[in-house]
Amino acid sequence: MGNEPVLTRATQVARELADPLRLLVLQTLASEGPHTASRLAETLRVTGPRLGNHLARLRDAGLVDVEHTGRHAVYRLADADLGDVLTALLCYAGSDSGQESPRPPRDIVRTCYDHTAGLLGVRLFAWLVDRGALRAPDGRTDEVTLGRDPAALTEIGVDPSAITAGRRRLAVACLDRTHLLPHLGGELGRVILDTLIRDDVLRRGRGDRVLTVTPAGAGFLTALLPGLDLDVT
Repeated sequence: MGNEPVLTRATQVARELADPLRLLVLQTLASEGPHTASRLAETLRVTGPRLGNHLARLRDAGLVDVEHTGRHAVYRLADADLGDVLTALLCYAGSDSGQESPRPPRDIVRTCYDHTAGLLGVRLFAWLVDRGALRAPDGRTDEVTLGRDPAALTEIGVDPSAITAGRRRLAVACLDRTHLLPHLGGELGRVILDTLIRDDVLRRGRGDRVLTVTPAGAGFLTALLPGLDLDVT
């Protein structure tokens, strides 16, 4: 918002909200979380080019942010407070949407092929990048490389010197289907999952992609990733 006068900014926001499709885009992002452009187009039943024009306006107005992860462009609300604005607007207009919007499934932990996905996978990837163990993709590719401090991998039981990719890529950013943020794939993603299972942090469930967090694992993971709510019962 910078130093724009409040009335000027309010007028700009109102102008963008005046279009039904742009309002639907914002309502969808507020109630269901981040979406790729293709998923938004499918959900709202509009063509990609038409939606793209409206997304560009919302982005230029500072109402949505876009993050490029490999080949995907993921859109999300630029400010969580915008959800409250939408709720108040729809409530004033007489919509039943004044009630709390349904949230997407928590999807705490599961596998994606042979690596960790769900909320835990997303948080682990972000932690590895923040700690300097990995370097995130540059937006033009999904390739992940070792960062300035690969030794940080030892904090989750992985010896970086023992990892050999062979013909497989070492590490890739894999877009999580629920959270629309990257989790770690590739050979390193497989090694990390195998290590967490070996150390009894995670256990495989009965389903093909089901993982459960052990009580001891919950303690380890919440210490490693502050604020992570695993809801282990």
